[in-house]
Amino acid sequence: GSAGIRRGHCGASRPCCGPCTPQHGPLGTEVLLPCPGGAAEWRRGGTVLGTSPAPGLVLPNASLAHEGHYSCHHPVTGETWATICLRLGYPPSPPSIECRATSYPQAVNCSWQLSPDPLLDTDFVATYRHGTDSGECSLTGPWSCSFGDLQVFSLTPYELNVTARNALGAATRTLLFLLENIVKPDPPEALQVSPIPGEPQKLLVEWSPPSSWPFPEYFPLQYRIRYSWDNNSVPTTVLPPPGETEARLGLSLSLSLTPLCPQVGPYELTSHTLTDLQPGSLHHIQVAAKDLADCGEFSAWSPPASGTPWLGL
Repeated sequence: GSAGIRRGHCGASRPCCGPCTPQHGPLGTEVLLPCPGGAAEWRRGGTVLGTSPAPGLVLPNASLAHEGHYSCHHPVTGETWATICLRLGYPPSPPSIECRATSYPQAVNCSWQLSPDPLLDTDFVATYRHGTDSGECSLTGPWSCSFGDLQVFSLTPYELNVTARNALGAATRTLLFLLENIVKPDPPEALQVSPIPGEPQKLLVEWSPPSSWPFPEYFPLQYRIRYSWDNNSVPTTVLPPPGETEARLGLSLSLSLTPLCPQVGPYELTSHTLTDLQPGSLHHIQVAAKDLADCGEFSAWSPPASGTPWLGL
């Protein structure tokens, strides 16, 4: 069936003028402001620009400085023949689209950008298709949309179409993706770091799965941790490749936290004890999440939480 349509809107809100005929022109080109009365006196705002012959006033290399309220008049009586509000910009380029399943398997969230900025009011139409099914991608903002009713583990790609349209033209781009390839959770939340009494080189790290991840019991998450400490200039490592032991890289440690007994699960670990830490040093810790089945990619790192191991006081 035909895809549903939802329109988005974005663009300049530069102030216009009183009643006038809107005219849009491409920046950097020759723009003609037509006047129906032949040779005419032209004014911009209240300033007389001079007399121009038919068919109108020519702006040879239009720039944003030429925007505004123009009027043409009888050169003798001053009778107004036409008023024009000139707005300048660009036709839209094909949108640059990104889609992520941050609430897998409930919804896909897509966003887009236009480069260069068209500088004119621009409408968007976003639709999706999956096999013979199609529908609207409901707008969640001027540059974003989402859709649900997803089919998990489908080998048929989803197709998102975004059309941008303004007074100077239109452009469309299509993005194809497999649902499981775009899974990317939001960062874990409520990160807490606590000392462990009697343990001068350990910290307990606890967190919650992202609230936007709807079914952690059915689609569990794996986590990784990174940390640094004061005076440590190498704060970041990445997850070791599968099959490698947990490795020290520089002065920081990366951990892959996955259930040790998946036959008991599915479940997720939301705490971990860091060991072999620097005694007495303030440690800065972050956690990232990924679908346990390794679909898609890791989330961004959570905001850091800090803590110092037990000081023996």
